[in-house]
Amino acid sequence: MRVPVTALQPPIHVWAAEHNAETHASALIGQTRAVTAVKQALNSAGRYAHGFIVTPAGLRTYDVLKELQQQQRWQHAQLFDWVYLANPKSAHEPVCVNLPAGTASEFLTELWAILEAPVDARENSLKELQAKFSTPRLTAYLAQVAELSFTDLPGNELATIIVEHHDEEEFVLCDRVTEASLFGSIRLQSVQGTISSDLHLIEAGALLKANGGVLAIDAEELLSQPGLWRKLKYILKTSQFHWPQPGDANIAAFYQPEPVPIQIKILLLGDRDIYAQLRELDRDFDNLFPYLCDFSAHYPLSTLPLKPYFDYLAYVQHEADVLPLQADALPLVLKFASRLSDYQTELSLDTIALMQFLREANVIATAAQDQAISGQHLAQVLEQRQQRDGYIAELSRRSILEGQVYIETQGAVVGQINGLTVVTAGGSEFGEPSRITATVHYGDGDIIDIDRKSELSGNIHTKGVMILSAYIANVFARNETMALSATIVFEQSYHEVDGDSASLAELCCLLSALAEAPIQQGLAITGAVDQFGQVQAIGAVNEKIEGFYELCAARGLTGQQGVIIPAANLSQLNLEPHVIAAVERGDFTVYAVQHLNEALELLTQADQKGLYEKIEQRLRELQPQEPPPSLWQRWFGS
Repeated sequence: MRVPVTALQPPIHVWAAEHNAETHASALIGQTRAVTAVKQALNSAGRYAHGFIVTPAGLRTYDVLKELQQQQRWQHAQLFDWVYLANPKSAHEPVCVNLPAGTASEFLTELWAILEAPVDARENSLKELQAKFSTPRLTAYLAQVAELSFTDLPGNELATIIVEHHDEEEFVLCDRVTEASLFGSIRLQSVQGTISSDLHLIEAGALLKANGGVLAIDAEELLSQPGLWRKLKYILKTSQFHWPQPGDANIAAFYQPEPVPIQIKILLLGDRDIYAQLRELDRDFDNLFPYLCDFSAHYPLSTLPLKPYFDYLAYVQHEADVLPLQADALPLVLKFASRLSDYQTELSLDTIALMQFLREANVIATAAQDQAISGQHLAQVLEQRQQRDGYIAELSRRSILEGQVYIETQGAVVGQINGLTVVTAGGSEFGEPSRITATVHYGDGDIIDIDRKSELSGNIHTKGVMILSAYIANVFARNETMALSATIVFEQSYHEVDGDSASLAELCCLLSALAEAPIQQGLAITGAVDQFGQVQAIGAVNEKIEGFYELCAARGLTGQQGVIIPAANLSQLNLEPHVIAAVERGDFTVYAVQHLNEALELLTQADQKGLYEKIEQRLRELQPQEPPPSLWQRWFGS
């Protein structure tokens, strides 16, 4: 089937027409599944109700958490200020006291005034202090110091504030995880040669700062230090935070502040691989983190309306801090977002990639002293990126144009075909054709994969060759052994070949050699095939088409050139504008096929039934004939 021009990219102009001026910027568009899971986690109390947030590439975690907190707070949160006070019984074991949020500084001022006052004049002040900052821990501490002055307390300090909430924090994010940043530390000091610690040397980490609220932790950073993960688990199980001893094995001083009770909601942030590893390797993980909050990288238009996506784009524009978009720029933004997702019916939610795209265009527009970003500015960004990233692709193409790598784009050859591959090298990914050849000879029906014999074939490619061997055996050797064997190879390939996207090309090449039917070299083909000849989808279809087009364009388009792709990949087509223009002019053609038969007829310009009859005739001619009976066989009738 010849693919129409309108199917070579998504309907970006139709989409752009749905945009209206009124938008509500949001980072959570398209994330209903994940947002629901986060809300369920925030509605749950207890030690075993934490969540794991799957964060795809490009997600701005801080923005997402901030907006989530505006929509839904932890229902069981209770924030306190936390202070350590001098212990009347021990200078090395300060007492932990919690206070209403935002009152720690005021409390210490009033406590100091009471300790400076005469003991017989304190009663009313103590009652007022206890009523104003009423917590059970404070009540217990005031009972111990009711008749003491500061000079009666051991040490040189009365108190230190560990956590004080000046405003109602939304959450605490710990994305650079160390023992000190997560759990805090107790430092040491040397006074006249004596190593010791004191109240002012106690420093809280993110865990204590978020106590009573929500703490988000980068899971990869956390797991890079296994000791931290074990310590966090212990705290979550016991709801108690115990300070480590200050110093190390060589320098240590006993200083043991009272443990802090912990009531907290933990949200781990990481990719799906980390989540899978934790579930597999840690038996406690499922119990502690039952809520999976799976954020998506794509916005599916097959199930969701388009208009909310414009709210997401408004958020991207706001965060990118760029000039406004002109009307002709919006279709290119949507095309770019669709290309990132690899599907015509999906748009990307990769915030960072979209921000970079708009900011590059903003630089161009600002340099031109324009007041808005136009489609021309966005097109220039894409041209600049191609120029920056295309060096290796140009070198590869030049080797073909100069004849160092032999690829035909005109004429017809028996047993030779242009497969389409994707090359990843030096951070660049591009498509290029690869010449596949096949020869046949008298034998027992074996198909020899030279790449496999030379150990240049990956497991998936080997599987693809075995499948096409099964197809040929099923069609031509169902009742008797084939009298022909074949060899197949990727010519001028000096690295491992893997993947099954060339199996359709290899099968067509083998059948060409068996039928002695020439293949049109102006056509390149990609696709996987099953044992019944059904053509299956492959990856990177746009890059493969564009790679072959660029080679044909460099040599000169003849109007007879094009590519054959699986029909299953039609939903992924999103070609560059100059390729679409060539198809529209009739200089280049894209075909989509569902079965091997369609591909064969396009490549050989012959009927598939006739080709198979030629192969069967050839096989019959090569079948060994029974020798005539000998004299003795005729004489004895045997």
